Amino acid sequence: MKHSVKEWFVVTRYWSFAVSTMPVIATFAYLFSRGLIPGGFRPYLILLLCLLGVVLLHSAGNVLSDWFDYRSGVDNENAFAVPNLVFHKFEPKEYLRFSLILFVAGIIVGLVIFKMTGPGLLLIGGIGVLLTMLYSFLKFNALGDLDIFIIFGVLTVFGTAYALTGRFCPEALILSLPIGIITVSVLHANNTYDTVSDRDAGIKTFAMAIGLKASSILYRAYMVIPFLCVIVSVIAGWLHPLALISLIAAVPAWKNFKKAAGFEKEGLEAMSGLDQASAKLQMAFSGLLSIGLFIAGLL
Repeated sequence: MKHSVKEWFVVTRYWSFAVSTMPVIATFAYLFSRGLIPGGFRPYLILLLCLLGVVLLHSAGNVLSDWFDYRSGVDNENAFAVPNLVFHKFEPKEYLRFSLILFVAGIIVGLVIFKMTGPGLLLIGGIGVLLTMLYSFLKFNALGDLDIFIIFGVLTVFGTAYALTGRFCPEALILSLPIGIITVSVLHANNTYDTVSDRDAGIKTFAMAIGLKASSILYRAYMVIPFLCVIVSVIAGWLHPLALISLIAAVPAWKNFKKAAGFEKEGLEAMSGLDQASAKLQMAFSGLLSIGLFIAGLL
């Protein structure tokens, strides 16, 4: 069965790429604001390679996750997140093959970065690839949220900082909590909305483990905590005051908060669409944070 390039691109769930690319950009901006980016073209080449690598591995994880959801019965004709496999627009073996190709491509890019930096990247990248491959298993056992936080909140920041500086930079992890929480909110909103179908499929997500009402409240907390993190970090001197530009993103976060608050009256329908809205929030929050830190580095 032949498919167009556009159809293959859609399979990757490209709308979610903000959660993998923005941590890379924000980490670069943070290091730039602290004068830790070496001179010359090399760090910018590494930045581009890091962006390419995380997109490839994120895509691989998305495709593999959809394959697992179909094979496990989570996606079926009565309940599905992605219809391609359910309605046989694509065959399962095509998804599995595509995922493998993306993983291999992502690993190759990672090895190129490793050759340009140092051995520490092998450890960080290796853990990231392993956790990406194990995502569906962990998700089905209420550990998906933690897995995603570690991958995109911790490892992406830590790995990017190492690739750019050639050393471990624990101070860069100040970005992990706010950025990681917004990323987790994407998954949490989706899992909360899919609670009924996930229960029917016999899996147990974190949203199911804590219950629907608690899940809606937790999502609202996710819309607040990142901004508190930035404020506290600026007051403590861990981030430049211009990082406060990211507070502008509180506007879309408040809209998401209010929509989730509708759970009391509307039930699960209040959580509909909040996964994509959260991905857009990641773009706004991390983008504004990066702009503020870039400006700080120029001053």
